[in-house]
Amino acid sequence: MPSPAALAATNGPSPESRRLLKWWRWRVFAATWLCYAGYYFARKPFYIVKADLGQSLQLDATLLGVLGSAYLIAYTVGQFTAGAVGPRLGARLMLLLGMGVSIGAAVGFGFGHSFAWFLVLMILNGLAQATGWSSTVGNMAAWFHRGERGTVMGVWATNFQVGGVLASGLASWTLARWGFRYAFFSGALVLLGVLVFFFFNQANKPEDKGLPPVVDPSEQAPATDSATGSGESVRWSKDVWWTVLLIGGTYFGLKFIRYAIWSWAPYVLSNNFGLAKDDAGYVSTIFDVAGVAGVIITGWLSDRFFHGRRALVSFLMVLGLVAATLGMVTIGSGSVTAFAISMALTGFCLYGPDALLTGAGAQDIGNQASAIRAAGIISGLGSAGSVVQELAIGKSYTDSGGDMGPILAMLFGSSLLAAACLAVILVRNRRGNSDL
Repeated sequence: MPSPAALAATNGPSPESRRLLKWWRWRVFAATWLCYAGYYFARKPFYIVKADLGQSLQLDATLLGVLGSAYLIAYTVGQFTAGAVGPRLGARLMLLLGMGVSIGAAVGFGFGHSFAWFLVLMILNGLAQATGWSSTVGNMAAWFHRGERGTVMGVWATNFQVGGVLASGLASWTLARWGFRYAFFSGALVLLGVLVFFFFNQANKPEDKGLPPVVDPSEQAPATDSATGSGESVRWSKDVWWTVLLIGGTYFGLKFIRYAIWSWAPYVLSNNFGLAKDDAGYVSTIFDVAGVAGVIITGWLSDRFFHGRRALVSFLMVLGLVAATLGMVTIGSGSVTAFAISMALTGFCLYGPDALLTGAGAQDIGNQASAIRAAGIISGLGSAGSVVQELAIGKSYTDSGGDMGPILAMLFGSSLLAAACLAVILVRNRRGNSDL
């Protein structure tokens, strides 16, 4: 009996192959969503326990910033490496290896007693975590076509907000009850469960399951990449390179802000506002919670009203981000309530363009091979922003004696950078140099 893929090639997809394709599309959606959400359970505990860890190991904000930077530098290097190697190894192998190493690092954190121990494991965890975004985005590109990506990826990209909220909540809860070591152990256990689910429910592309490839209704057939069998050639024109680099510049600014709030909000809420260590962790999650709504709404608007024009809807959201960060500068370190509201508005305006440009935007560069490469480069450039913030904010906080003014000004400047890069993309769109 011929396979579903063979039948599709001659007579079009059969009802059975369409049913199986639909079933596998949502299995892959669930597996990759849980996979990337799961990565955060081995990533977020460090930020939640930072104040407690600093007291236990007698580390000031500058040294804690060095630990965070070591992770982020490794993460940045790993993003570029994953974008280059990922198309050859395939998303499945990259993600299984990444999760496995990250679980080991998280367990190791729980046994750490020195700065050097944490430094080595932070580097290892950064390299492992870097396999996540480009591989999951590339995997999704093989299962969902361009015309539906804005909405699909808008929902799918809630993984890093939901994962961040749940991981922060679990780490805060275990920190308050059993100490910072168990915050790492509990995260490793959750990621292990995700790895098992992923193993049984993920496939790199429909053809791996004998199914026809996913084709946009407006296209005749997907291009074939001879090296990977999963997308079009990864040779890009100059215009494509400019688009990727400008998205990367936008992501630099967005990731500077996102990681600054992730990394330092619990620390500041504990040290500057006097919140208990678990309460500081819980309050900091409002940034991610508001971001969930921002991602879904931005993705839906992209498909429904902007007809896939990712740059335009992202630019409008980033203008809101500029206003939100300016509000943060104005409010300063006032009341906890005002600070929390500012974080919520920032999260809502930031996460939409963050997810849309690095998810659906990267996928629009091409099919699976190009999507993995583009997502790796974009995320790598963005991760450079997260490295810079860790060093700059840690030093600024120490040198200023805890003054929040210079730090909040950095967030505002980063939002202006993101807006400027998107404005250039919009100008290039009008000139026909880009169709983002």
